[in-house]
Amino acid sequence: MTADQSPRPEDHARTASRPSELKITDLRTATVGWDNWFFTIVRIDTNQGISGYGEVRDFASKTYALMLKSRLLGENPCNVDKLFRKIKQFGHHGRQAGGVCGVEMALLDLAGKAYGVPAYVLAGGKFRDRIRMYCDTPNEDTGTAMGKKLQERLDRGFTMLKMDVGVQPLIGKPGMLSWPQGMLPGDPEDKIDRMLNIHQLQHPFTHVRLTPKGIDSICQYVAEVRQTVGDEVPIAADHFGHIGIDDCIRLGQALEPYNLAWLEDMVPWQYTDKWVQLERALNTPVCTGEDIYLAENFRPLIQARGVNIIHPDLATSGGILETKKIGDLAQEHGISMALHMAGTPVSTMASVHCAAATENFIALEHHFTEMPFWSDFISIAGETKPIIERGYIRVPEGPGLGFELNEDVLREHLVEWDKGLFEPTPDWDRVPSHDRLWS
Repeated sequence: MTADQSPRPEDHARTASRPSELKITDLRTATVGWDNWFFTIVRIDTNQGISGYGEVRDFASKTYALMLKSRLLGENPCNVDKLFRKIKQFGHHGRQAGGVCGVEMALLDLAGKAYGVPAYVLAGGKFRDRIRMYCDTPNEDTGTAMGKKLQERLDRGFTMLKMDVGVQPLIGKPGMLSWPQGMLPGDPEDKIDRMLNIHQLQHPFTHVRLTPKGIDSICQYVAEVRQTVGDEVPIAADHFGHIGIDDCIRLGQALEPYNLAWLEDMVPWQYTDKWVQLERALNTPVCTGEDIYLAENFRPLIQARGVNIIHPDLATSGGILETKKIGDLAQEHGISMALHMAGTPVSTMASVHCAAATENFIALEHHFTEMPFWSDFISIAGETKPIIERGYIRVPEGPGLGFELNEDVLREHLVEWDKGLFEPTPDWDRVPSHDRLWS
């Protein structure tokens, strides 16, 4: 390869690797975090001295990954589909899928390293060389303040944005919300706690409703955002709060003049019929999916065309190959796929490979724009530098997930309650259990 040539997958082939003889010898974890967030990094070791990395989803227990160790020892990590079928019974929706998905990422990392090819090759090849990121932005007190935050992201080169819009800022303000006294947990005095009791019940059961004044307040907020950043940049909206389908429709219709990119997770994903009702009633795209595990559980929503955009999180949906299947299934029904993500660069890069290999992909979420050290957890091609450049991540051409883990940076950000950096885990070597699901 000459100096002016781009790296090729074949340039990274490991001539010392014998993929057919590769065996898993260990599984260890390290949990990092900042503010109130925490993430467990999974490392799978082998008999040939190569390791693969994955990540348990944010706020999920590392136990979800460690319990899989006894089912993986001695197996060949290159048999990704075989091992996924063996362990997928131990995942579930939301963060309970974190262990299975973290292991799947690590298996693709190992298989790619063993064969000397990027993970996207194992997923069928790539449709794009760079991945568009959309930048998430939590609540601000006013639409003007939110608009200024979003403009900062535009100035950094992001071409797609997301903001929180919903009932949370209205809590405690007179005349904005109504609800039956005593409906919410811990509500003897007829109060809403924005962090607790309004989130204790699923949306259809809180009976929290927006008043006309409340809807006008939200619309004014979004109008101020648009006045600040203009009408052209795609802005998605999320975190509407636990309100019922009728108020979701009322609010969605009121927001239509502001040309939002999509309305996310307005009702729980389980209620396919409500999503169909929502999609038919609105002219703004709707999307959900960050808490759905496995392609088979996306199928009812996709086949009913209850969403315009499907929105899996790789650390819940089943990992790289399963999420690629979800994207392909959605494409068959004329539905695009965006990817939810609130993780370290480890799970982000796994998502990058999946996004590269999925034709109907739109954009991948980035949640930590304000964290200056976020990129430092990994190096790519021996360099530690901003992973996101002008709103995109370049798809790496190195083997596996295409990065090297910076353990010194991990050590700096270990959480107080779990200080070990890939400490031995012998207690999980053997867990007697009859796992078969049939007789």
